[in-house]
Amino acid sequence: MTDNRTGSGGPSHTARVVGGATVVTLHGEIDLLVASLLAARLDALTDGPCPDLVLDLRRVEFIDCAGLGVLCRTRNRVHDRAGRLRLVTDSPAFRRLLRATGLTDVFEVHPRMPALLGGG
Repeated sequence: MTDNRTGSGGPSHTARVVGGATVVTLHGEIDLLVASLLAARLDALTDGPCPDLVLDLRRVEFIDCAGLGVLCRTRNRVHDRAGRLRLVTDSPAFRRLLRATGLTDVFEVHPRMPALLGGG
């Protein structure tokens, strides 16, 4: 398992590899101020063939249209590389946002991590 952390100057997140999937835990706000830095980081994580990326959004307090755009961009990159993107969130507000924007069926969304990675 690898663990990488980012600090000031970008979105707060940790990234680790679990069972072949790269799990990125995001914290705080995903908005216009961090969107380009987050997009660059997620681009790097999805650069190879067949990326398996899990974005844990349970600690995200706010996401705006720029943040949603980053998620869509990442989804498209993963799809183009024959990979898989999963979002983990238990937020009713985020699920409402996906419904309101017509993106409910675009993302694979899970309410918790353990079942997602086969941990029970």
